Amino acid sequence: MPDLSTFLTFYAAVLALQLAPGPDMVLLLSRGVGQGRRTAVLTAIGMTLLAGLVQLPLLALGVTSLIKASPLAFELLRWAGAAYLVWLGAKLLIGSFGPHSLVRKAPQPVSDLAALRQGMINNLTNPKAMVFMLAFLPQFVDPANGWPVTAQLLFLGGVQKISGFFILGAVAVGTGTIGEWLARRPALIAWQERCAGLIMVGLGLRLALSGDASALRR
Repeated sequence: MPDLSTFLTFYAAVLALQLAPGPDMVLLLSRGVGQGRRTAVLTAIGMTLLAGLVQLPLLALGVTSLIKASPLAFELLRWAGAAYLVWLGAKLLIGSFGPHSLVRKAPQPVSDLAALRQGMINNLTNPKAMVFMLAFLPQFVDPANGWPVTAQLLFLGGVQKISGFFILGAVAVGTGTIGEWLARRPALIAWQERCAGLIMVGLGLRLALSGDASALRR
């Protein structure tokens, strides 16, 4: 498994991104305001835990197969991931200087099962979610640390998904209050995005300039 410094770097980046208001958070606020906390929490479970049951095995098996087939291809994946992290961070930084608003539309009532299903489908059908995991998680994997790559990816991905559940779950429970509070503080949203953007750019540049993913584990 990752050493403590690697894990703390990983989780700091995860938190920064998950705390920046995005489409998932807006959807949860909409669900909570329009249909209540229960529906919002079930939607969060679908977005994180249920979607993770599909995404994580696919990601772990895919990256593991890539390493076995070609170590060079894995290094190319790291470089592509570094470029993606820089692009994502730059996009967040640029977007943070634009207008911010939380638009909440109340959807039609849905059953508990539909809330779970729709939350899961919303995450699975968003290609950015899988692309981010493919770019992000392998940056913290060390094939030489004694732990199977598959186990490392499942561990890191599980931490990301569980953390996302608790954060989005908290948003779901506090829907109305959190939505109104954030809506009155667009500057806070902007600074959250800037913080997440800087962390993503920093991780990407550190990896790219070092030319070796082990830089993230120093």
